[in-house]
This record gives sequence, structure tokens and C-alpha cells, in this order.
Amino acid sequence: MITRNNFKLDLQDEGEILLIDKPIDWTSFDVVRKIKSIFNIKKAGHAGSIDPKATGLLIVCTGKKTKELRNFMELDKEYIGKFQLGITTPSYDTETEIVEKRDTSNIEETKVKELAKSFIGKRKQFPPIYSAIKYKGKPLYKYARKGRKIEVEPRDIRINEFEITNFDNPYVDFRISCSKGTYIRALVNEFGNILGCGATLLSLRRVRIGNYFVDDAISINELMESKQTE
Repeated sequence: MITRNNFKLDLQDEGEILLIDKPIDWTSFDVVRKIKSIFNIKKAGHAGSIDPKATGLLIVCTGKKTKELRNFMELDKEYIGKFQLGITTPSYDTETEIVEKRDTSNIEETKVKELAKSFIGKRKQFPPIYSAIKYKGKPLYKYARKGRKIEVEPRDIRINEFEITNFDNPYVDFRISCSKGTYIRALVNEFGNILGCGATLLSLRRVRIGNYFVDDAISINELMESKQTE
């Protein structure tokens, strides 16, 4: 496994597992393509995407190790982030423009923390219309950008922990541990709807997948710089 503390430039013929710290405004497939280019390899894949506006741990497998991708996909995830109460966007994050603003002066910290606790457990979640989930062979975000809203079935998810780490109205810092397939920005949108003021995700970082941590991950820039100095 290639990590910050166990780094080598020559990938093994049988494949490798890389812990990557995905930068903001990169898609998960951008990372995979860059790794293919850096190491001049043909076969690579990731074990669960992160939204372009999010950063953090992305597990990438190459060669024969791609057979292990599904095992990593099943693992629980942990995130830290910040959202803002009182604003809403179509994508539930900052990728699209604000479409509505509401007053949040009556929202108290105790109410926010109590609501977060109520999210813990198994629940149904509707994926965002701005997502890579496919409908008739096309990702939903392509329909959304053309103004078409496609109805999709809710998914079963599980929230293990939902901690409010700081509240400075209208800004909320949080930490969430959850099952695979959980859209944090959809969770934030639902949170805001229940409060009656709306909410939008401002920042998100994936810090853990199973027992693998972003602190052990290597950045794309570090990979590129090391390759250039070979």
C-alpha cells in the first residue's frame, strides 16, 4: 500500500493500493486519470467517489488490485465539514448559485444539536439531482443542468455518528460517520428543511474510510513532484 509514510514510485506489476488526498475541484476520476498518467499504467479505479467540491481520502487501486475495490467500497466513511443555515442551492453545495435566503436568528444551538442526534440510525435518503448517479445511461447532473428533474428511488443509508463540533449561527461545523452511499450534502439539505430555514454545504473533507485515514494519504502534487525528481 502506498501512503505518505510508505511511498515508492515504481508500482508493482500485480498492482498497488494508494491512499490519495483528493484536492478540491477535482473529480474522483480526475485523480484516477492523473495516476494513470504519472505511472504510465492502463488499469486503475477508485473505491468510492467524493464530490468535486470536497477533499480528502480517496482509495485508488491499480492493476490486479482493482479486484479489491469492492471490499473498500463497503467500508464506513467519516467526514468533517461546515454548512450554512439560511441559504439553499440546487446542488445543496457551492457548485451552484444561491436560490433562496431565509432568516436564522431564531435557530438555537440546542435545537441544532438535538436534530443532529435524531439523524443517527438507519434512514432513507433521496440522492441529489446534481449527482453522478445514472438514469438511462446519463448522470443525473446532466439532466439537472438542462432543467430536468428526474425522480429516483431513495436509498438505504445509516448514520453512525452526527456531532455538531461548533455552532456560530448561521455556520455549523460537524463530524459524521456513515455507511457507504451517503450524500452528506443531501443530509445537510434535509437538515435545513427540517429547521425550516434551508442549509447548504460549504466544505467537506473525508477523513476516514474503514481503518484508513487521510493523515496517511499522499497528495497528487507530492506524487508529481516525486516523479519529476526521479
